[in-house]
Amino acid sequence: MTRLHDTRKDYTPTDTRRAARQALESHIQQLSAAVEACLREARGGLSELELIRRLQAPPWQIVGSVDYANPAALYPVHFLLFHVLYRLRDELAERGETVTISPLTISLRESDVVAGTGLPDNSDPLRAFYLDLNHYKMSEDDVLRMVDDFWAGRVHQRPAKKSAAEAASVLGFDALPADFLVVKHRFRRAVMQAHPDRGGDTERVQQLNEAFATLRHYFRHGDPSC
Repeated sequence: MTRLHDTRKDYTPTDTRRAARQALESHIQQLSAAVEACLREARGGLSELELIRRLQAPPWQIVGSVDYANPAALYPVHFLLFHVLYRLRDELAERGETVTISPLTISLRESDVVAGTGLPDNSDPLRAFYLDLNHYKMSEDDVLRMVDDFWAGRVHQRPAKKSAAEAASVLGFDALPADFLVVKHRFRRAVMQAHPDRGGDTERVQQLNEAFATLRHYFRHGDPSC
């Protein structure tokens, strides 16, 4: 009698990881082509939110729905987008083109220097972070901690940063609330109302995100303006 071969023995954890990495790289290649096309069409540049919206719409439809009120849910989309942008910046620099990368303005233009000589600074810590795919999957706690650390640094670098009470005002509170859960619910509603798809704008969403991060840092560690 012929014994059936047990194919389950052919698949090891290494094989599974390799397949997942190949699938991710394939997605990155598709995303890269879509991002480059979007940037070439938008000569004046796009904000991160505007670029995400274009990638969600036909003909691309390469990005699914995004929960802008949840940093942990937004992070994977943001990370892959910036991973692609930094790879694209390196590739296009060799062809004499420059990709400007920031959440508020992402653009592609002809470089002011001779092609092949305007290579980006490889010591850029943000470039190093986003090009390392090991940072793609992070726990919710790690994402929130990273956001807190980022805004805490911004606070100490900018003395004019909004106080916790001013941040609460941005979210529509008359006074600093006593419970962070109340802040979280108010933030989610405010982001939904300010979303560009509902007539809002990118600047307002950025203000809400900054205010929310400030209050989260306040409730976790005390007033960040001190």
